[in-house]
Amino acid sequence: MTLRVGRTTAAMTAGAAALAVLTPATAFAAEEPSLQAHQGQRLRWERCSEDQPAALECTTVKVPLDYGDPGRRTVGIAVSRIKAGSTAKRHGVLLMNPGGPGAPGLTMPAGMEPLLPAEVRERFDLVGFDPRGVGRSSPVNCGLTADEQGLHHPYAAGTFGQDVARARNVADKCWSKAGDLLPHMTTRNTARDMDAVRAALGERTISYLGHSFGTYLGAVYTQLFPRRADRFVLDSALDPALVWRGVVRGTTEAAELAFTRWTRWAAAHDATYRLGSTPEAVRAAFWDLIGQADRTPIALEGQLFDGNAIRAQYPVFVQVETATAFVAALKAATAGAPAAPGTTAPDTSTPAADTPAAETVDMDNVVSAAWAVMCGDAGWPRDPEQYRRDAVRDRAARPLAGDLGANIQPCAFWKSAPREPATTVDNNVKALIVQNEWDPQTPLAMAKSMRRALHGARMVTVTGGEGHGVLVTGRPSCADGDVTRYLTTGRLPATDRTCG
Repeated sequence: MTLRVGRTTAAMTAGAAALAVLTPATAFAAEEPSLQAHQGQRLRWERCSEDQPAALECTTVKVPLDYGDPGRRTVGIAVSRIKAGSTAKRHGVLLMNPGGPGAPGLTMPAGMEPLLPAEVRERFDLVGFDPRGVGRSSPVNCGLTADEQGLHHPYAAGTFGQDVARARNVADKCWSKAGDLLPHMTTRNTARDMDAVRAALGERTISYLGHSFGTYLGAVYTQLFPRRADRFVLDSALDPALVWRGVVRGTTEAAELAFTRWTRWAAAHDATYRLGSTPEAVRAAFWDLIGQADRTPIALEGQLFDGNAIRAQYPVFVQVETATAFVAALKAATAGAPAAPGTTAPDTSTPAADTPAAETVDMDNVVSAAWAVMCGDAGWPRDPEQYRRDAVRDRAARPLAGDLGANIQPCAFWKSAPREPATTVDNNVKALIVQNEWDPQTPLAMAKSMRRALHGARMVTVTGGEGHGVLVTGRPSCADGDVTRYLTTGRLPATDRTCG
C-alpha cells in the first residue's frame, strides 16, 4: 500500500446484488460468463496526449459496474500500452499497477519503459490502466479539503471529537457525491476489470508488475483467475490477511524497528551529527526535540514542525542518513543555527511509479478512491471508542507513530457494509516477490506473509535495502537479475533467497 504521508505542517494535513463467496477453483469458472459479453470489443487506439511519448497509446475498455448484474450499467477503464520492441520475440502483455489504492496508472508504461532491460521490453507490450474510480476511469471525487485528505491524524483526548467529526464528514461527502459507484469500488472488482482488459486485448493470459497496493491487487487476481496468471512480479508486498485496517496499523509497528536501527546508526556517526554517542542518548535527544517542538514549533526550510509533524515523518527513518541529517537540522534550528547546505525537510510521500511521465495528480481523487476501496474491501470497527482505545494502546506500544495508524477513519461511518468478504489469498500461482529489508510502507513482515499465502511463489529479499520499492525506483538492485530471468523465461529462483 502506498500510504501518502507527505510533507506536513503542524496541523498534519497530507496528501478508500451481492456475489457468492467462491473458492479459488470455482471462482475461475464463475467469472467466465460475466466477462463473455465484454470480450471482442473493438478497441480504438490513439496517442494518449501530446505531452506523452508518441509510443504511448490509449483506449477505453467497457466493463460492468456491477459484476453481479453485468448486463446493466457499464463503466470505462482507461488503458494504455507501449508495444513490444520485437514482433518475433513478443511473449504477451505486462500489465502494471503503481500502488495506492487510488493511484493512476495510465502513464506507468512510459515511466517504467526506461527502467526495464531491453530483453523485457522486446518481449512484452507494457500495459497500464487507471483502476475504476481513478483518473480517467469514472473518477470518484468526494470534494475533500486538504485536512480531510490526510490519512494519518495524531490522537489526543482533547481533539478526538474533531477526529470523529472529520471521519464522519469524509464518509458523508463521499456517499453524497458518488454513492452509485462506491459499493462497486473494490479490489476484487478491479481484478475482474483486469481480466476484462485481458479479454479485450485478445490475450489468453496476462503477466503483471504490481507495486505496493498493486501486489495485493495482483494476488487477488491470481486467486480469482489462477489459470490466466502468467508471470507475476510483486514489488513491495503487503499482507493480504491484514486488509485494510491491519495494514494501516502495521506500518507504524515497523516504524519502531526502523527507529531503533536509526538510533544505532546515528550514534555511530555522532562525530558528524552530534545527536549522541549511544543509541539511548540519540533516542533521548529525539524525544527532547519532540517536546521542544510541541512547545514552540520549529521552522525548517519554510515549514513549521511541531512534535506531531515530526512524528509524521516516520517513514524517513528507514533511510538512516537522510533521517539523521533531518533530525540534526531540526536540533540546530532550535538553537537558531542555519541548516547545513542542501538540508531540506524530507518528502516522505511515495510517488507513483509513473512519476517520470505522470500527469498532474488530482489528490482529491486519489484519496477519495483510496477510501472507497479500503472501506469497500473489508469491514472496519464501527464504534469510535474502539479507535480511541487502539490509538492509546498503539501510542504506548509504538511511541513514534502508533496513534497515527490507529486513529479513527472514514470507514467507521461508511454507509454500507462490503458486498463481499475480503479475498483470502491461498494458491499455488508461481509469482515472484521482491522486497527491501527496510521498507516503511509495506514492511518485510508483510511481504513474508504474502509469500506464505502464495505457495508457488519465490521471494527475493534485498538485505539492507532501504525505501518503498525495489524495481520501480530505477535504482540498481541485486534482485534485478532474478526479475529479468523470470519475465523473459518464466523461471523462478530455485528457493527464496536474500541478497545485498
